[in-house]
Amino acid sequence: MDIYVGNLPWSVDDKELEELFSEYGDVESAKVIKYKDSNRSKGFGFVEMDDESAAKAIEALEGHELEGRPLKVNQSRGKSE
Repeated sequence: MDIYVGNLPWSVDDKELEELFSEYGDVESAKVIKYKDSNRSKGFGFVEMDDESAAKAIEALEGHELEGRPLKVNQSRGKSE
């Protein structure tokens, strides 16, 4: 399952995002989305996990405070056409 993670602190990188979610199961991928020109975080990212682990992570981390910011965590809806 693909998980959307919003309201990330600017300092969080792919590795930290993976570590946060790995408490709930195996993380297949974790990616913080960045601006191409500045390589600065856009404040959101995506994590891919198996469905059972993803459900646990979403429930546990929705609203979880990371560096003073409440995370927005839900199942990714994918790209619109």
